[in-house]
Amino acid sequence: MKTVGLRTDDTGTGRRAGAGSVAAPATVGGEGHTRAAIVQLLLEEGPITATAIGNRLGLAPAGVRRHLEALIESGQARASRSAPWQQKGRGRPAKQYQLTAAGRGKLGHAYDDLAGAAMRQLGKIGGEQAITEFARQRARTIVAGIEPVEEHTPEQTEAKAEEIAEAFTDAGFAATTRKVGAGVQICQHHCPVSHVAEEFPQLCAAELEAFRELLGTHVQRLATIANGDCACTTHVPLVVPPVAHTTTSAQTAAQPAAVRTNDSGRSAE
Repeated sequence: MKTVGLRTDDTGTGRRAGAGSVAAPATVGGEGHTRAAIVQLLLEEGPITATAIGNRLGLAPAGVRRHLEALIESGQARASRSAPWQQKGRGRPAKQYQLTAAGRGKLGHAYDDLAGAAMRQLGKIGGEQAITEFARQRARTIVAGIEPVEEHTPEQTEAKAEEIAEAFTDAGFAATTRKVGAGVQICQHHCPVSHVAEEFPQLCAAELEAFRELLGTHVQRLATIANGDCACTTHVPLVVPPVAHTTTSAQTAAQPAAVRTNDSGRSAE
């Protein structure tokens, strides 16, 4: 899985930190920083086990579970058993943890009420078309500077998907890519406008339209945070199927010949 990460400001150093820095043990110090680092991993890589979190952050499993229990108690995280195919070794399946909608709601949903009110007012003034055009312009702004894929090869398509994910991470979406079968998925683990997108699905539709324009192929949205899923997931096929062309002559040949009832056009006597 290609991890791009949610970029945040590191107030202690004045630099921007991505997913790589959040997993480094040196960045974890104090209860607040440790909790924030665990939340970041739940956001970007959940569902994830307590052991995996401890390994990434250099923390003892007992300490990790204490923070996870506190997050669950506050309703910001939830636990579930791993699927059988995810289990390594024997014994009971390990618990996997991920953020809830309430947990994600604490991460950067500033000005939701104002944004929602502005969108509603835009709809009153310009109608549905104005909202759609605004959503398209917003999506184009996020991916500004990205050129459409030049050639539909698996390598170029996957590289373009990663480029799109990086652009959305810069916009606060904590985006990653991962190979799945004959395709690649763009996963947005956070959506800073999800509360507004619940009311205005044009925002999600415009993102998908931008993906299609840049990737030059049909892409499919599998899940959205606005609909209650844990991430916005878009499937991108790595191989574009050839378009079948049907010639006019072939269509004509396939049709049955007309039956002549009377050459003269007069009724038979």
